[in-house]
Amino acid sequence: MEPDAQADGRGDRSQRPAEGADPRRWRALWVTLTAGFMSLLDVTIVAVALPSMQRALHASAPSIQWVVSGYALTFALVLVTAGRLGDAIGRRRIFLLALAAFVLCSAAAGAAPTITLLVVARLAQGAAAGCLAPQNSALIQQLFRGAERGRAFGLFGATVGISSAVGPVIGGLILMLADGPQGWRWIFYVNVPVGAVAFLLGLRLLPKVAPRRRERFDLRGVLLLGCGVLALMLPLILAESGGVRRLWWLFPLGAVLLAVFAWWERRLTAVGGQPLLDPRLVTNTRGYAAGAAIAALYFVGFSGVWLVFALYFQNGEGFSPLRSGLAVTPFAIGSAAAAVVAGRLVERLGRLLTVCGLAAVALGLGGAVLILRLAPGDPAVWYAAPALFLGGLGSGCVISPNVTMTLRDVPVRMAGAAGGALQTAQRLGGAVGTAALPGLFYVVLGTGRQDFRSALAIAVGSGIVAVLCALALAVHDWLRDCEPRPPRRRSETPHEHTDVSRP
Repeated sequence: MEPDAQADGRGDRSQRPAEGADPRRWRALWVTLTAGFMSLLDVTIVAVALPSMQRALHASAPSIQWVVSGYALTFALVLVTAGRLGDAIGRRRIFLLALAAFVLCSAAAGAAPTITLLVVARLAQGAAAGCLAPQNSALIQQLFRGAERGRAFGLFGATVGISSAVGPVIGGLILMLADGPQGWRWIFYVNVPVGAVAFLLGLRLLPKVAPRRRERFDLRGVLLLGCGVLALMLPLILAESGGVRRLWWLFPLGAVLLAVFAWWERRLTAVGGQPLLDPRLVTNTRGYAAGAAIAALYFVGFSGVWLVFALYFQNGEGFSPLRSGLAVTPFAIGSAAAAVVAGRLVERLGRLLTVCGLAAVALGLGGAVLILRLAPGDPAVWYAAPALFLGGLGSGCVISPNVTMTLRDVPVRMAGAAGGALQTAQRLGGAVGTAALPGLFYVVLGTGRQDFRSALAIAVGSGIVAVLCALALAVHDWLRDCEPRPPRRRSETPHEHTDVSRP
């Protein structure tokens, strides 16, 4: 039964569909979530197949690294621009074009005869996935209102959490079923039938919206933002091959480019132009700046710890890729369960839900690391399962509620660009985490003692520090929410259809 059909008619207006709501909105949501799950899963699922790819294609270590890092790079580069395009010419159109491109690139990656063609296909696949991602959050804002929006974002958060955590498990299962030197190709081929069905359903279910009037696109903003993000991410993505040491100068260059981007967007807004990312989303939209910062800090820890756990279990304990993925499955289960419930609670609890979730993540990860460090041998994995489950419950109360709280006052007309910028913050945080935390793990191992447990504790502990920083920011934002605020003038009241792209 669809969620909107569950209202019992006892006067709870928050559970009733808004007047004029699309009757197919829940089915349309499942189409977008399926596509989103595929695109996010491809960030982590490929990692377990890298050794097979390297052997089959006779690839060098630096080139095979680009199969993962190239996808993450192009994914992040196009997020804001794709979100703005969706706002301007139609989210349905961009979603379907991006989904078709993702399916074709998946097929090309699976069929690639050389490592060069595989990397090219992955770069294009990452760009297609980056075009898909902001349309998901924007379509939720377009289709849902009130408590329904919180529930929809809850499902979206569950999708993000599950896809990030179960990638190694699904990858291990595919490699086990598709045995042989070419079995890795099914990592990509599996996207083709799923994506094709999602495309056909999207054609039927996604709402058609009349295109907005023709606008001048902010090409300077696109170039400045793209170059700035590229400069910040490239050294981190190449960290394993010495990228941070060789390309450190790109960090200050990236900071300068982003500062120039912010100046240009303010200038363009002041003269009545159409900016790529309206600066008032950050300065005037309640909760947006804090939510983006919380997302970036949280994903430093959230993204990085899974690589560290995989390194510890596979290299330190001798687990297979599948068993390594199963060892952290309690986190994924807890995250999925909590995200759906959290979507129903966010309208009532607000930022307090994020505060509690971040605290639970820190406690769960800290407890799991302590148990793995002190408990003997294989039983330690079983002892750590409850702590990982607690961390997963917390994560489910962080990702989707933070998206809801961050985007709740964003006008629908700017939902795509705002969602793209929020996910860019997540991807930047994820890039820092996936470079820094495994780097710390290897640094500790490099001291000569090969102490895998100490390496695990220090690397994951650093991720917990990032989570605690996000917790401090969330507490500050929650306390601000608790303060009485003066009534707004009518012209200052946020409205779903206000166009903040105009002064």
